[in-house]
Amino acid sequence: MVNFPRNTLLLASTVLTAVLALYIALVALGNITDFDNNQQYVHHVLAMDTTFKDDDLMWRAITSKGLQDTAYVAIIVWETVAALVLICATWLWIRRDHTLARRFTTYGTLMLMLLFGAGFLAIGGEWFAMWQSEDWNGLDAATRVLLFSGVVLIVAHLPSDRAEVTRPR
Repeated sequence: MVNFPRNTLLLASTVLTAVLALYIALVALGNITDFDNNQQYVHHVLAMDTTFKDDDLMWRAITSKGLQDTAYVAIIVWETVAALVLICATWLWIRRDHTLARRFTTYGTLMLMLLFGAGFLAIGGEWFAMWQSEDWNGLDAATRVLLFSGVVLIVAHLPSDRAEVTRPR
């Protein structure tokens, strides 16, 4: 029988981790099943072909299809691993192994914060000037994931009287 947490903070940590795990698993699945369409997004962002094409910035563009495809596959692998880590964290929250659950939640949320914060907002948005593109601008979506991941991370680390009680091994 599965023991669901009675403490509301632990319940919130479990549910938020599960929702984030579901979300990123669906994102990874979408990138795999709709590979060509999402691949075009990465190609256009890295090629910078829908930006203002300022000569001072265009030297940053990556036009090699091989490098673009490698970047896209790396994104999918990173998303998939993050989803698996968060699914594991959810299972650990349900099993009341709070110390490990918190650790895996931290790993998963930080993976997403690196991908969506450093990868999409900083590198995609600023380095490759994605903000200039009307068609291939993913900054709003990246911001949502970054903020949601941050909320999950914060909630998972809020102090709780019962949060430190770990299931015996």
